[in-house]
Amino acid sequence: MPHRLTLPRRGLLAGLAAGGAAALLPPLRQARAAEGLPPRPAATAAPRQHDWTFRAAPRPARLLGAEGPESTVWTYTDALLPVLRIQLGDSITARLDNALPEHTTIHWHGVRVPNAMDGVQYVTQPPVEPGQSFTYRLTPPDTGTFFLHPHCNEPGQVGRGMAAVLLVDGDMQAPANADITLVCKDWRIAPDGSWLPFETAAGAGRAGTFGTRRAVNGVAGFAAEVPAHGDIRLRLLNLDATRTITPGVEGAEAWVIATDGNPIAPVPLDKWRLGPAMRLDLLLRAPTAGTVFTLQDLFAREPVPLGRFTAVASPLAPRPFRPAPLYAPGIPRADLASAERLPFVFSSALGASGAVADLPPDDPFAKILMDALCVGDQTFWAINKSTWPGGDHRQLPPPLAELKAGRSYIFELQNTTPHPHPIHLHGHTFEVLSQSRQDNPPHLADTVLLQAREKAEIAFVAREGNWMLHCHVLEHLGTGMMGWVRVKA
Repeated sequence: MPHRLTLPRRGLLAGLAAGGAAALLPPLRQARAAEGLPPRPAATAAPRQHDWTFRAAPRPARLLGAEGPESTVWTYTDALLPVLRIQLGDSITARLDNALPEHTTIHWHGVRVPNAMDGVQYVTQPPVEPGQSFTYRLTPPDTGTFFLHPHCNEPGQVGRGMAAVLLVDGDMQAPANADITLVCKDWRIAPDGSWLPFETAAGAGRAGTFGTRRAVNGVAGFAAEVPAHGDIRLRLLNLDATRTITPGVEGAEAWVIATDGNPIAPVPLDKWRLGPAMRLDLLLRAPTAGTVFTLQDLFAREPVPLGRFTAVASPLAPRPFRPAPLYAPGIPRADLASAERLPFVFSSALGASGAVADLPPDDPFAKILMDALCVGDQTFWAINKSTWPGGDHRQLPPPLAELKAGRSYIFELQNTTPHPHPIHLHGHTFEVLSQSRQDNPPHLADTVLLQAREKAEIAFVAREGNWMLHCHVLEHLGTGMMGWVRVKA
């Protein structure tokens, strides 16, 4: 059953003893995410400034193995799916140089950036055209496992490899004996190394177009060695355009310690589904030297191996395994008693409108109308019966909602379709209060998976700016299931 409201047993018995009068019962208490986690101690090291340059460009790679044909990927750096690491409190200055044949940006997925740094063409910044540069400046306010990607032509740009991982350290009471990042992203590639179409009408109108080669960290058959009896942190990121995965571990006991990078009171790993853009941090105890444990995707007819880990000799001794919780997050928490509730229905585009508002020509949203790179040429999906945008793209829908900065909100999300939709809200970390078809405890996230015909409730404190709200199946957001909310001071 989904986790919802809990009533203390003592209060329930007292109410029954009083004759069942509802007025005598104590108020219902909502179970909250990340309760009981230890507070983070004050930082002892001075914050650092990181100066990075990303050159988005075509580069060669062998995605079908070292002996396979060469493919042309698009990446931010010479490394495929690079991992960037900073400490909480550090600041970033990142210059994006565009050497691609089309415009691009960097969206800092899950990072609560200032709105001007959110990396959405026309909405928060001009597109970075070929030969141009743009500089991002941010100080991530939270620890966690985040990632970077563009926000127009995502199927084509992300499909070719445009993504990077950002780790913000400072959440562990004691460092793990091994900390391994695992990026799950399939390649839609032909046997000769050429790219297959990233978008298809059949896929866009259903669950999405799947890749032809499953991969972790860019390779098939990922393997690593870990210290025997060590505490191993696996940072699992689903950066695929389409695929939902259900991680499972065979050969070791695994616990969930963070969701979308945000700390959670440790719970045993059990059927936690990750849609595109979602992350799960696991902590497990490695077995004895010479033995193996495997990470698998259980969301398949037969388990699909994602990683094979071999324990090697180490000075660590066997001992009881009690996962230490991460430090409590500093996320503003919604006041559920005063929160305004707003409904959002994710549906097919049948009967929806994509041209319902006239915008002044100087409005930044109006400029997207001339840019087909950011929207598809077909419309299949809608949010609250509005699509982004429809028809000839001459007009855009109005904001899905207008909010007030600093106020608490509960979004009531409903998927009326037979396909899953991972819903991402830019600029915010929200609390997932309930899910009607998934037995997850309340947790913090930036993306929530709505399974077919599922409802969910998310709560957050609104931040000023224009923020996107969309499905992260990449073909869905480009064919209608995308909108925005306006938050005013």
